[in-house]
Amino acid sequence: MKNNIAKNTLKKRNTRSKKVLLPAEVITIEIGSDEWLDAMNSEKDTSIPEVLVITSYPPRECGIATYSQDLILALNNKFGTSFSLKVCAIEPEKESYKYSNDVTLVLNTSEPNNFSELAKKINRNYHTKIVLIQHEFGLFKTHEDDFIRFLNEVKKPKVIVFHTVLPHPNIIIKEQVQSIAKACGALVVMTNNAEELLINEYNIPKSKISVIAHGTHLVQHLNKDFLKAKYGLTGRKVLSTFGLLSSGKSIETTLKALPAIVKENPDVIFLIIGKTHPEVVKNDSEKYRDMLESTVIELGIENQVRFINSYLSLPDLLEYLQLTDIYLFTSNDPNQAVSGTFVYAMSCGCPIISTPIPHAKEVLTKETGIIIDFQDSMKLAESVILLLNDEPLRKSISTNTLQKIVTSAWENSAVAHAKLLAKQTKNKLEISYTLPELKLDHFEKMTTDFGMIQFSKINQPDFHSGYTLDDNARALIALVMHYEAAKDENDLLPIQTYLNFIKYCQKPSGSFLNYIDINEVFTEQNNTVNLDDANGRAIWALGFFISRKSILPNEMVLVAMDILQLALPRLETVHSARAMAFIIKGLYFYNKEFKTRENVKLVELLAERMVVMYMNESEKNWEWFESYLTYANSILPEAMLYSWQITGNLLYKGIARESLDFLLLNIFNKNGIEVVSNRSRFNKGEIAPKYGEQPIDVAYTIMTLSEFYKEFKDKEYLNKLFTAFNWFLGENRLHQIVYNPCTGGCFDGLEKNNVNLNQGAESTISYQLARITIEDYIT
Repeated sequence: MKNNIAKNTLKKRNTRSKKVLLPAEVITIEIGSDEWLDAMNSEKDTSIPEVLVITSYPPRECGIATYSQDLILALNNKFGTSFSLKVCAIEPEKESYKYSNDVTLVLNTSEPNNFSELAKKINRNYHTKIVLIQHEFGLFKTHEDDFIRFLNEVKKPKVIVFHTVLPHPNIIIKEQVQSIAKACGALVVMTNNAEELLINEYNIPKSKISVIAHGTHLVQHLNKDFLKAKYGLTGRKVLSTFGLLSSGKSIETTLKALPAIVKENPDVIFLIIGKTHPEVVKNDSEKYRDMLESTVIELGIENQVRFINSYLSLPDLLEYLQLTDIYLFTSNDPNQAVSGTFVYAMSCGCPIISTPIPHAKEVLTKETGIIIDFQDSMKLAESVILLLNDEPLRKSISTNTLQKIVTSAWENSAVAHAKLLAKQTKNKLEISYTLPELKLDHFEKMTTDFGMIQFSKINQPDFHSGYTLDDNARALIALVMHYEAAKDENDLLPIQTYLNFIKYCQKPSGSFLNYIDINEVFTEQNNTVNLDDANGRAIWALGFFISRKSILPNEMVLVAMDILQLALPRLETVHSARAMAFIIKGLYFYNKEFKTRENVKLVELLAERMVVMYMNESEKNWEWFESYLTYANSILPEAMLYSWQITGNLLYKGIARESLDFLLLNIFNKNGIEVVSNRSRFNKGEIAPKYGEQPIDVAYTIMTLSEFYKEFKDKEYLNKLFTAFNWFLGENRLHQIVYNPCTGGCFDGLEKNNVNLNQGAESTISYQLARITIEDYIT
C-alpha cells in the first residue's frame, strides 16, 4: 500500500453515456460500444486504472448481486481515488434490467458469442487492469464451457470468487473448477472449509487461494426497545429469519417448533422477512409461501408469525435484525458454503441458532450460538426456550458474536480485496486509502453536560465508568483543533464543558485530581494512583487552548489562564518523565502567546532533568531516557524538540532527533507501525512484547512526527506519519480497521487476533487527534 492518503472528495465517474471530443464534432456514444472503447483508450494518461467486476447486480434480486454491490461500495469508500470500479452485469436468458451508472457492460449468458465479444472488449480497454469475477454455477447454468473459454480469451489478470465449492464433485464439475482455477491468477473463497475442499478434492494449490470472509455491515447498535416500539413489537420476544424465500430455507422447521416455544413464551413472535426468490416465482409461483401460510393456520400460530413480504432496504433490514432476540437459520442444504443472511445477523449481534452448514460450523461455537441438525424442530424449540429464558446468556452470546464477526466488516473485506488485486496486477494498482471525513458522532455521544465518559461497551457510553481529567483534557485539545479546522460554532459548547471539567478537577493548591464518578464525586482512586501524568496532560491542554486565543471566546481564554496560573508554581516539583514532557508541551504552546523568563526557566529545569535521564540510560542501540519503552513514548523526544525551540540549546535538539529515530526504529516494520504493547514494558536487552497496540500511542506518534517534519522537512518523518495514520484504516498487523466509520468511534486497540470492540473516550479522542493532525498534509 502506498503511504499517501487521498481526500474523501469523490465524484461520480460513471454515466450511461459520455460526451467525448472527436474530430470536428461532439457526439454522444453508448458506454460499452466500440466507439466508447476507442474514446476511453485515447485518454490513457488522464484516467485512473479500472477494475472490472463481472457479477449479477441490482436491481436483479439475488444474494450475489447484493454481495457485489456491498463490496463495490466498500472498495469505493476505502480506495475510490486509487482505481475506478466498473461492473459487467450478468443477465440470464430472457431477462434484462435497468441498471445504475456503475454498470458499463452487460453479459447475457444465453448466447455463446456474447462471451467472446465481452473478452474482446476487455482486452481492448487500456484502462482495465484486472477483472474480478463472482462465480456461482447457477449464474452460467449450461454455459460453463463458454465461461471457461471466455476466461482463457481474456488476457488481463483475473481473480475469481467462488461462492460455492461443492464437496465430492463429479468429474465434470471437478474439471470445470480446475479449468477455471488454471485460467485465473487467484481464487477467493469465504470459508476455510471451502479452501480445504479446493485443495483436497480439486487439487488446487494453496498458494493460489485466498480466504476473504463474506463481508458484514458495521451497525450503530440502536436501542432494542426503541426499535421494537418503532415496528410495533413492544413487549414481544422476537425471532426472525430473512432472505429470498425458497424451500431450501426450510422455514417450516421453525413453524413446527413454535407451538412448544409459545407454550413457554407466549409473547414470542416470528418474523419471516423477504420476498419469494424470483427464480422460484418463475417456476413455482408462490407455492412455497402458500404452504407456509397454510401451516401457520393449521398450527394456530397466526398471532405469533408475521410475514414481511418485501425486499427491504439495507437500513430497514439492519434495524429488524437489531431488534431480534434470536435469529434462526434453518437451511436444509448441507452443501451451502456461505450465507449472507447468516453473517448480517451476526453483525447485528443476534444470538443465532443454525443448521450445520459449513459456514455455521466454522464461525459458531458454544460462545457464539447453537447448532442443531437439519429439520430438527424439537431441538430448535429446546434451544430457543433455553435462550429466551436466559437473558445473561443471550447478552454474552451477542457480545461474543460481535467480537467474532467484526473481522469480516466490509471495510476489512475491501482492504483484503485491494491488497489481492494490487498483488495480481504486480502493483499496477497503486493503492492509497481514502481519508475519512471528519465525524464527531461518537465523540458527542460520549459527552454529557459535565464531561466525557471514560469507557464504552461496544459503542454505548458506560456511565458507571465515570470521568477522568486525562480524557477531558485530551478532548479539549481535539475539539479546539476541530474548531480551528472546521470553524463549526457547535464545537464551542462542548469545548466549554471540557474546560469547565478541568477547572472542576483543580484543587486550591493548583494541582489536579483525575477520577470522578458519574455522580460528579472524586473517587478514592485519586489517593492510590500517581496523578503526575494527568496533571501534565492538563497543562498541555491549557497551554494549547491559550495558544488559540485568537479564535476562541475571550472569556474562555481568561478561565484557562486563571487555571494555568494557579497550577504553574508547583510544576517544578514534577520528576516523572512523561509528566514533564506533557508540561513542556503545554508551556511551549503557552509561550507562543505569553513569553516570560519564568516559563523559559521552568522549561529549562524540566528539560535538564530529562537530559540527565537520557545521559544515564542512553547507550549504543538504546538511545532513550529510560531502561524501557512503555506508553506515550513519542512525547519525550517531542518535548526535547520544544525545549530546543524555546531555549535554542542544541543539546536538546540532538537528543530530540536521536531519541525519536531510535523510537521509530523500534515501532515501524513491514506491517507499518506496531507501538509498544500495553501489556508490558519493552525492556532494554529484551524482545519487544507483542499485541495490545493502543490508538493513543499511534496518535501521539503522528503528532510528534508532524512537529518533527515541520521543523526538519525530513520526508521520512512525513512518510511514517502517513503510515501511522493508515494503521487506523487497516494498514496494520491484522489488516483490520481500528477507526469505525459507522459510529465515528475508534476501537480500543489491536489484540492478538482481533480488535477490541469497545470504543472508549481515549481511543475515540486519539483518532480525532490523528485525523485532524493529518489534515494539514492533504492536498
